[in-house]
Amino acid sequence: MSGKPAEPSPVVFVVDDDASIRESLTDLFLSIGLRVETFASAAEFLQSKLPDAPGCLVLDVRLPGLSGLDFQAELARAGIGIPIVFITGHGDIPMTVRAMKAGAVEFLTKPFREQDMLDAIQAALEKDRARREQDRKVSDLRSLFDSLTNREQEVIGLVSESNRLRRSPPKSASARSPSRFTAAM
Repeated sequence: MSGKPAEPSPVVFVVDDDASIRESLTDLFLSIGLRVETFASAAEFLQSKLPDAPGCLVLDVRLPGLSGLDFQAELARAGIGIPIVFITGHGDIPMTVRAMKAGAVEFLTKPFREQDMLDAIQAALEKDRARREQDRKVSDLRSLFDSLTNREQEVIGLVSESNRLRRSPPKSASARSPSRFTAAM
């Protein structure tokens, strides 16, 4: 038996104002053993409490009120780093570019192949698992650092700064002094 606690089962959140899409995606995700929570709007999603589990968001671009793209920006501003898979029936290239530049995992146009959706979900869940692991490591390091005395923290800071300076690329010979070729000119 490993000392590492079991990971909670992942959750796929679906935000789409079309009930038939929410139902269809729920059936698809349940068929492969994923937990699913559905919402008809971004506001409804924001009112829910996110579980402490790997997750991703399947988000329709066109929603009543706040659009999916604006919601993506709102989540980023709030520091909610949940990976997003966009879906739309009315996508265009600028919309896709905007979503992907802002960190979307995938942008699928309706109707999409079920396998494309499942592949996107798996990639998004893996991305969230990696983010959660990185957050855990940073938290563990922060706890260790906070357990040090003030003097120990100061020494760690000095050692870190020394290592950073040592890893800096050295100035090239041409940056230090003119080369013999330019000096001869």
